[in-house]
Amino acid sequence: MTIYTVKPGDSIDTIAASYHIAADTIIYNNQLSYPYRLAVGQALLLSAGPSAQERKTLFTGGYAYPFIRRFTLTETLPYLSNLFIFSYGFTVAGDIIPPALDDSWMIALAREKSAAPILTLTPFGPDGMFNNNLISVLVNDMEVQQTFLNNLSDVILQKGFEGVDIDFEYVLAKDRIPFSQFVANVRALVNSLGYPVSVALAPKTSDNQPGLLYGGKDYRLLGEAADSVLLMTYEWGYTYGPPMAVAPIHKVREVVDYALTRIPAEKINLGIPNYGYDWTLPYEKGVSKARTISNTEAIEIAIAYNAVIQFDQTSMSPYFRYTLDGLTHEVWFEDVRSLREKFSLIQEYHLRGADYWQIMNLFRANWLLLADTFYISRQLP
Repeated sequence: MTIYTVKPGDSIDTIAASYHIAADTIIYNNQLSYPYRLAVGQALLLSAGPSAQERKTLFTGGYAYPFIRRFTLTETLPYLSNLFIFSYGFTVAGDIIPPALDDSWMIALAREKSAAPILTLTPFGPDGMFNNNLISVLVNDMEVQQTFLNNLSDVILQKGFEGVDIDFEYVLAKDRIPFSQFVANVRALVNSLGYPVSVALAPKTSDNQPGLLYGGKDYRLLGEAADSVLLMTYEWGYTYGPPMAVAPIHKVREVVDYALTRIPAEKINLGIPNYGYDWTLPYEKGVSKARTISNTEAIEIAIAYNAVIQFDQTSMSPYFRYTLDGLTHEVWFEDVRSLREKFSLIQEYHLRGADYWQIMNLFRANWLLLADTFYISRQLP
């Protein structure tokens, strides 16, 4: 596939003529809207023919809430090994709490499209936030944990899940070992049903990295406890932080370098963000709040305000600025250039796979590029 960066004076027709491809293909691959204006600096994926390169097998996953549009999920599932359904909670008594909306249609559709539906576990409290006290009870109280495991088994069998993903954030440092043992216990149960268990890991770069996100996540122990792990290599640029790339490649590489000293490459999935942020400047710590946007929305904003898209060579990520109502905005997002860098890192380190947070917005060019780069592991019909 060819990635083309739009220059001043370019149009869909002139680009199509230069590369001897149909304009409709460019429009479809890049989800362009009529009248098909382009932003200077925009990266376009120009073709989607059969791959000419030898492709490594990749396991892919995407997180989705039950309110995802059926069209978006249908378009995305052909590129997924696993659909992580977000999410199932639990009580201090070990009872399982299903999502507020029915997810049975997602499970059925995933199976129909040869992707495995995965039950995602999260410890959300009544306020909708991650609750580390809830985690502490579950991982330390063996009676509660056994009740939980029994209930988990029932839900998996009743609903037709084909695996479990454990996404526990803010695990207390004192629960580091009990949490790892809990993951091992879940794996023993789920493996006995014939399915795998994965666990999400905050992006650490050392064993003793300070911070609430990191203290309870022991890479070595969790790598041993689970069948695979997800490195949550995103959110350097985040809602309440200063403007910057969501997943700068040099920072992502640091996490992978450390992870490989504790976990085998064949167990590691790289986390990839499917979104960007729009900040209003000037940034003020504790006051500013970025707006989450899709990658295609970022392009639409750049076109609407005649912004020129830049590409930062350190983070290997696109960004631009525009002015609205007298205020300057800064936008960072993902495009096929930044994604190509992440795919190259997966190839370089021979990692197991790529998991996306999240797939609620369709980004077709990403999936076409992914399928051109890798052979995506799929279930047998």
